[in-house]
Amino acid sequence: MATPPVAPSQAAAGGNFEAPPPPAMQPPGTDMTGICFRDQLWLNTYPLDRNLIFDYFALSPFYDWTCNNEKLRMQSIHPLDISQLSKMTGIEYMLSEVMEPHLFIIRKQKRESAEKVTPMLAYYILDGSIYQAPQLCNVFAARVGRALYHISKAFTTAASKLEKIGYVDTENESETSEPKVGKETIDFKEVKRVDHILASLQRKLPPAPPPPPFPDGFVPPTTEAEKEPENQQTAEPQPPAVDPIIDQGPAKRMKF
Repeated sequence: MATPPVAPSQAAAGGNFEAPPPPAMQPPGTDMTGICFRDQLWLNTYPLDRNLIFDYFALSPFYDWTCNNEKLRMQSIHPLDISQLSKMTGIEYMLSEVMEPHLFIIRKQKRESAEKVTPMLAYYILDGSIYQAPQLCNVFAARVGRALYHISKAFTTAASKLEKIGYVDTENESETSEPKVGKETIDFKEVKRVDHILASLQRKLPPAPPPPPFPDGFVPPTTEAEKEPENQQTAEPQPPAVDPIIDQGPAKRMKF
């Protein structure tokens, strides 16, 4: 009986080494708002319309090769055929909005039945460049965090200035016992009371509210402030989180 040929790596290991299986195609990350994709060669060759836009989207790193649309493509069926997709369950992509040839919006969703789907992520193709739309909860969390950061800084600045006014007023009172006519006097007790109110409001200022539940499989990015919660009360206010729209707009994303 003839022995099957042995791979060189197995022969080098004395026949005891088993080659690992090829790595499976990994699904795309859930937070890829920092990058964009553009294939200029493809755009110079094919038009951007509703019939070919999905083939272009499948070239990007945002595409999940385990989706139902890919199964339809392997069967030579149009990947956006809703009559076929409605019979399947799992991850799928749908073309939700079209403004040919400039704007296309693709929604990633999880289908549980013919009528029930759960939206997960959204992508848009703007003039040939593909972007992931930011999560609404991330936008709200970033905006609220930025507002709380500036409010906290404002309370800190106001409290420090009132404290300096109180110190100057006590020094002037010790130098001259008689108040000058026509000069507005500052009540030190009132200044301390306002300072105490501002300090108590600053301590009561709540942190940014938690965002709503994330989609299936979403892993929110962690910040340094979340890693050290015990230092938040004593340390300076942390800089606001990255805004998915202001700080990661289309012009600021890394191109692939």
